[in-house]
Amino acid sequence: MSTRIASSEAEVAVRDLRRRFTPMASILAATLLALLPVVAATPLLPDFGFLIFLAWRLLRPEIWRPWMPLGLGLASDLIAGHPIGQAMLLWTMIGLLAELIDTRLGFRDYWMDWLIAAGAILLQSLGAWYIGLLMGSDVRFTILIPQLVLAALAYPLATRIVLALDRWRLAR
Repeated sequence: MSTRIASSEAEVAVRDLRRRFTPMASILAATLLALLPVVAATPLLPDFGFLIFLAWRLLRPEIWRPWMPLGLGLASDLIAGHPIGQAMLLWTMIGLLAELIDTRLGFRDYWMDWLIAAGAILLQSLGAWYIGLLMGSDVRFTILIPQLVLAALAYPLATRIVLALDRWRLAR
């Protein structure tokens, strides 16, 4: 019976790809959920791509470069049909704000992450609403309140999904 100390080159390459691209692939997959044919009179479903991005950013801040939300935001803009630059601006702004919070706080716990996520969801929704106003939309902000509440309540689910993906990503 022989034991292997090192993996083959192919296994190492696959493991490296999994470690590098799982966060981005999961965000893009969650963003693709916007293409599902869901009809609603008011916006109820949260932006799942943004929730997964936020969960990755708060749980694993060390893997994110400051420019990464730009590309992911562009993908979200193109897939969801937002004005080009909306998600790019808002996601990058929230990523930089999360970086600032990380440098100011010595520690964070689960409840602080949830509070930070709720604030980020509110900022993203306010920004998207305001950009819509600038483009001629006539929507009151109060119509978005159920979506904000659902998104804040869905954040723990997004965190669980990201934790499971992260365990798989780092598995040997």
